Parts: sequence; C-alpha cells; structure tokens
Amino acid sequence: MLSKLISINKTIILICLMLFGFSFKPKKGDGPKPSIHGFKVKTIDGAEFDFASLKGKKILIVNTASECGLTPQYKQLQEVYEKYKDKNFTIIGFPANNFGSQEPGNSTQIKEFCTKNYGVTFQMMEKVSVKGDDMCELYKWLTQKEKNGVMSSSVKWNFQKYMIDEEGHLVDSVSPMKKPDCSKIVKWIEGKN
Repeated sequence: MLSKLISINKTIILICLMLFGFSFKPKKGDGPKPSIHGFKVKTIDGAEFDFASLKGKKILIVNTASECGLTPQYKQLQEVYEKYKDKNFTIIGFPANNFGSQEPGNSTQIKEFCTKNYGVTFQMMEKVSVKGDDMCELYKWLTQKEKNGVMSSSVKWNFQKYMIDEEGHLVDSVSPMKKPDCSKIVKWIEGKN
C-alpha cells in the first residue's frame, strides 16, 4: 500500500513538472562559449596560423585596406601593438577587398605596403572576404551570434575591430571610424572595463 502511494505521488510530481514547463535538460545557451582558438588561417606569407597559439592573449582583429581613407589607422594599430604586445595582447590584420576595391594588391604587395609605409610588425594574414557569399569562416564566426555565442554584427567598412578575450571568446566590436587607440579599446586591453 505504501509503495503504491509513493508511486502515485511520484507520478503526480512528474505530471506537475511537465505541465509547468520544467525540464531537467540544460538550456540551449548553456555550456562553453565557442572559441576562436579552433580556427586555423593562412598568414600573409602563406604559412598556417593556429589561433590556439594565442590562448591567454587578448586579440584585436581588424579588416584592413591599403587604399582607404582609414588606411592611416595602420599607424595607430602599430602603436597600440608596440605598447601592449608584451602584456598578453596582439593584433591580427586581415586585408579585405570588400569595400570600394580598396585592397586590390596581392599578399606580397600588401605586406610591402604595410611595412614600408607604417612599419607594421603585428601579424597580417592573407586577403579574405569579410562579407557576402564568399565570407571567410572566421568572419562568419565573428559576425554571427549562432556561431560566436555573443552577438551578431556586420562589417561596416575597412578597419572594423573585433575584441577577443584571453579564452578566445568574442567580447565586442568597434566601428571602423573609431581609432585603434580609442578609450574603449585601450580600457579593454588594460582591463579597466
């Protein structure tokens, strides 16, 4: 009799839980956030680059162009890189020709331009597409919430910046019009946000 009563009570409790929408399954958003550390890309010199090598560093990712009104941002990017490169921070540049055909060059030409005109020493990658049907996988991850787990965005123009934390998670994006040494980026690098 007692065991039958216990069984009935368990059944009633389970029915109540189902009626009120309780579930013992984890929510879809639970679990680890997707990380950039799973990506491999090609450097401007054609070598494979594994983002896992940047674990423990903050990363600023920027789509760049050599013939844009914002091209002088290379100077500030290099200055920020020089100032913080020894403080678990790095910058990765991705040349892209998506806006006004302002990055027409090949890898050799782009590298020479960046080095000669701006003394760029931060890591530059091979030219990619940052929007449209041929968008590279890394930029799909950066711009789609279902892939990065944080937010959706679109690359508005050359020199849009994406901030990635030490665990490889997307933190935020910064408008192309904001310089790389703007207070939002500097505070983030220095851990003052």
